[in-house]
Amino acid sequence: MPGLAAAWIRRGFSVNAARKWTMFFCALCVLPIATVYRITGLWPATLLIGLAAAGHQGFSANLYTLTSDLFPSRAVASVVGIGGMVGAIGGMLIAEIVGHVLQWTNSYMIPFFIAASAYLIALLLIHSLSPRLEPAVIGQG
Repeated sequence: MPGLAAAWIRRGFSVNAARKWTMFFCALCVLPIATVYRITGLWPATLLIGLAAAGHQGFSANLYTLTSDLFPSRAVASVVGIGGMVGAIGGMLIAEIVGHVLQWTNSYMIPFFIAASAYLIALLLIHSLSPRLEPAVIGQG
């Protein structure tokens, strides 16, 4: 879905609006994952998980591009690397948390709700930290 942002930019949307609306659309694609724990059929569950995976891919592709919009080219790799490290640590922690939640509740409801809401929360955080996607100024040093 990074092509969606590019299409909106070609139609006159600002980079800020195009990226964030595309990420919002991708976050909406992930929302139905919250219902997967209740679905009994294999194919409906597979299709909803596939939709969420597509939303995740579009969101993450735009997130990488967002980094190049916000930081000078000499800092992009470092910022992406730090973000990847934090994401890996978060994945490690959420795996531990999900294990405890499953033992406590015997249900996937909470993990799927977390997965469904994480992208919208992330987009709200991105927007609150950079409402206009202004490039960061990094000193020479």
